[in-house]
Amino acid sequence: MTARSYHGRCHCGAVRWELTSEPITAGVRCNCSICVRKGAVMSVPYFAPDAFTRLDGLDGLTRYQWGDRDVTSYFCPTCGVYPFHEVTAVPGHYRINLGCLDDLDPLSLAITAIDGRSF
Repeated sequence: MTARSYHGRCHCGAVRWELTSEPITAGVRCNCSICVRKGAVMSVPYFAPDAFTRLDGLDGLTRYQWGDRDVTSYFCPTCGVYPFHEVTAVPGHYRINLGCLDDLDPLSLAITAIDGRSF
């Protein structure tokens, strides 16, 4: 498969990114207490820093950690959108909220459930 560029942003545009990846054909939903409330369809992989050709506005995002603090969730303080999260042990590797990507309908993808309540 040929890699392609994806452009993403929060609703107000305060955070924007571009990443290169294989075509995104699937997503995941988690059943942990925070993910259930967010309702986001997330990327299957965590994207490494070298996948991003642009990542603007990260410093302006609000960070949230809960429970075991294994994951840092990011939220835009202006529009409230949750664009991605990272694993604390692997900084800079982000699982993307696919609803933030331009020209991609996350609800049209094959979606797999993750049992995050068991982690």
